[in-house]
Amino acid sequence: MDEELQQHLEQLRREHEEKIFFLQHHLGAEIHWFFSQGAEALRQGLILPACISFIIGIESSVRVTMAQIDKPAPISELDPKIILNNKLLISARAAGLPVEKLAFPGEADFIEKLESTGPKKINVEIVRVRHNLCHGNILEYINKELGESNKFFTPECCLNLAMQLLIVSKAWVEELSKFRKAMQNA
Repeated sequence: MDEELQQHLEQLRREHEEKIFFLQHHLGAEIHWFFSQGAEALRQGLILPACISFIIGIESSVRVTMAQIDKPAPISELDPKIILNNKLLISARAAGLPVEKLAFPGEADFIEKLESTGPKKINVEIVRVRHNLCHGNILEYINKELGESNKFFTPECCLNLAMQLLIVSKAWVEELSKFRKAMQNA
């Protein structure tokens, strides 16, 4: 086989593995499609939809898993009052979920933030980002490099965030998959 064909086949294999990454962890359609669609959106250059899909995938996966722990039966609805926040992640951690995998790259103080309370309470980064993006607050992503009078926002301003969310989502899905398999075998 010539080298060009070999490289092409290798590229196709990598693309296929990337496309099925989130599906192969068997988390259920109510979870994996958010991650899969987020990755596809990112591949297509749809940065904001990618960010939101990854965040919703994380939120959905925690909420669904916690509901299944609380009531080991098919889940037909989730409590609308339960959202992704430090309190939910503390409960998930107490239930054994590997929530430390939701720490952003460089967020060494994840557990410290998670356990913070009262007036000194600090949201972990995934919660802070979720709250901001899901409520339309993109102010921290506005590009100010050209000065105060030339600041602007384009979806590309969130590309670094999208890449961080992809990294977090992959680590989370791998560990959550192991947790859920152990939960089913218990």
